[in-house]
Amino acid sequence: MYIVENKILEKIRKAKRGSLFFVDSFAAYGNAKAVQKALERLVEKQELMRVAAGIYTRPRISKVLGPIKPGLEEVAAAMAKRDKARILPTGAYALNALGLSTQVPTKVVYLTDGSARNVKLGKQTMVFKRAAPKNFGAYSQVCAMAIQALKSIGKEKVTQEHEQKIIRLLEKEKTHYLEHDMVLAPEWIRKVFRKALKFQANEL
Repeated sequence: MYIVENKILEKIRKAKRGSLFFVDSFAAYGNAKAVQKALERLVEKQELMRVAAGIYTRPRISKVLGPIKPGLEEVAAAMAKRDKARILPTGAYALNALGLSTQVPTKVVYLTDGSARNVKLGKQTMVFKRAAPKNFGAYSQVCAMAIQALKSIGKEKVTQEHEQKIIRLLEKEKTHYLEHDMVLAPEWIRKVFRKALKFQANEL
């Protein structure tokens, strides 16, 4: 069992601090039970930090704050990479990420073409919801998030301020991205994209 622990320790020490690891990251070193036990011992020895169930890190160290846990986005990206899945922030989290809301949600929802699951990260919960492939067809992440943010607000509740902030974000994107990605949105959201395209044209 300690051979498994030593092999894991060797691997994590070679990795950059802040890297994320899963139980499956060490599947070559032993069965799941042996690996889990080894990880628990390494947490006790403070070689590793447990981020969530089955997720670990060798944390970055701040001279002021000490060990730093990875952020929610880092964990979500690592999970997506492991699962070879695409993810897209939606709802309140998309609003916050785009600067349309200052509220930091305790429940963060991602659309995914991978497995549906819930992951507890401290006081926050990440929810991965299965979604149709169309949701991941955008060329631009900003465009995709803008569509999700506007859908979250709702057609009847979108204010002029919301619209102007979205337009300012969209007009910075490449024209062919806007033209492609607007097709993925309902007509009332396409109107916002057209305004962004018009602003781009006026700046030429």
